[in-house]
Amino acid sequence: MEESPEPPVALFTEPEAVRKLSTLTTPTGPVAVFSYLDVSAEELLERSERLVLLHGVQDPGNVGTVIRAAHAFGAGVVLSRGCADLYNPKTVRSTMGSIFHAPVTREVDTPAFLGECRERGFRPFGAVPVGGGPPGSLAAGKTVVVVGAEGSGLPEEVLRVCEGTVTVPARAASLNAAVAASILLYEAYTRVLP
Repeated sequence: MEESPEPPVALFTEPEAVRKLSTLTTPTGPVAVFSYLDVSAEELLERSERLVLLHGVQDPGNVGTVIRAAHAFGAGVVLSRGCADLYNPKTVRSTMGSIFHAPVTREVDTPAFLGECRERGFRPFGAVPVGGGPPGSLAAGKTVVVVGAEGSGLPEEVLRVCEGTVTVPARAASLNAAVAASILLYEAYTRVLP
């Protein structure tokens, strides 16, 4: 609640009200209600130089963790159709307050959105488990890191719209989507550090 730049629309502090509203078995602290926070795709493209696009990532914990990493590394977040809901309680909790700071747009058609990004000078790179370039090959300017669901990855129609692919070198067969996205966001962030 302290992370929000705006006061809540409603605040519930009584233990009985908190128990009724919370999805947790043993909730602690108050429950606050805020207005929706997502932004339009147009606004996101105007506000951000770096983006992470999650394609079909259905685990709300992963989506929330990526929003947190995007906040840490100055990026915007794009959620495709089929991603976990931005307002799922687990997603919101996983952001640890970063939902108030990282701009997020949702329910986009991935290939169409990436096409629009390319028209505006963004360079999209798809994250793949093997065969991509090293994370250091990410572009220094306007960049979109595209990460798919752990089980299915990125479909061919999405990869075709990307400029290239990147792979995080790892000894494990694959990385959690949130971990891979966080590493790649950090790599993109280091391109703009002095």
